[in-house]
Amino acid sequence: MTIAATKPSLRATATGLVAVLLWASVVGMIKSVSSSFGATGGAALIYSLASVFLFLSLGLGDLRTFPRRYLVVGGLLFVSYELCLALSIGYTTTPRQAIEVGMVNYLWPTLTLVGTVVFNRRPVRIWIVPGLLLSMIGIVWVLGGDAGFSLPAMLDNVRLNPLSYGLALAGALIWAAYCVVTPKLANGRNGATLFFAFTAMALWAKLAFTGDISWNVGLVDIVMLVLASAAMGFAYAAWNVGILHGNATALATASYFTPVLSAAFAAALLQSALPLSFWQGAAMVSAGSVVCWLATRK
Repeated sequence: MTIAATKPSLRATATGLVAVLLWASVVGMIKSVSSSFGATGGAALIYSLASVFLFLSLGLGDLRTFPRRYLVVGGLLFVSYELCLALSIGYTTTPRQAIEVGMVNYLWPTLTLVGTVVFNRRPVRIWIVPGLLLSMIGIVWVLGGDAGFSLPAMLDNVRLNPLSYGLALAGALIWAAYCVVTPKLANGRNGATLFFAFTAMALWAKLAFTGDISWNVGLVDIVMLVLASAAMGFAYAAWNVGILHGNATALATASYFTPVLSAAFAAALLQSALPLSFWQGAAMVSAGSVVCWLATRK
C-alpha cells in the first residue's frame, strides 16, 4: 500500500478521534451553560447553534432521498435522546451530580451491543455477560459515592434527584435503540443536521411553556455557549468523516473510553473533586463496554 493511499485514512481516523474528545467535553459544557442560561434555555441555545455548525459542515442533504421511516422513527429517537441528555444534565443541582448523570448516560455502548445481539441475532461469545455485569456494577459503584459498591448508598443518591438520573437512564436506552434500528432504516443517509434542528425546535416549544431561560449572563457565559455548541455540532461532523473514511475499529475502541475522558473533562471544568471510587466505577463502565464489543466481534 502506498503512502498516498494511507494518508486519507489516517487523516479521517484522526478526525474521528477528535469527535471522541469533543463528545467527552460535552457533559461539563452543558452543565456550565445550563447554570448560566437555565436548563431548557441553555439546551435550546446549544442545539440551535449546533444546528448551524452542522449545516455549515455537513449540509442538510437531499431530503427527497431520505427514507420516510428513517425520518420518523430515527428522528423521534434522536430528538428524544438529545432531550434526555441535555435536560438530565441541566436539571442536576451540583457538579458532582452532573458528572454522575453523564456516566449513567454512557451505559449506551453496552446496551447497544446487547440490543444488536438480541434484535439482529448476531453471533456472540459468552463474554458479553460479564461485560454487561461489569458495566452495571460500574454504574452502581459510581452512584454509591464514597461508599463504592453499595446499593443502599446508590438508592439514597438517586433519591436526591430522581428526574435527572431517570432521564439519563432513559437516554441511554433510547440511544441504544437508535443505534440498533437506524442502520437498517437510513439507507446510508445521515439526518444529524435535520435532527439537531428538530431537537432545537422541541426545546424552544418547551421553553414557551416553562420560561426556563436567563439572559442575565456575561461574556464568559456566551463564550462557553459557543464552545459547547461547536463541540456538539462538530463532533457529529467529525465522527461522520471518521466512520466513513477512517479505521472504524480504532474509533470504536477509542469511543468506549469516553466515560473516563468525559468525567476528567467535567471534573476539571466544573472544579469538582471526584473520589477514587468514582474513577474505579468509570473504569468498569468503559471496560465492560470493551468486553461486550470483543464478545460481538467475528
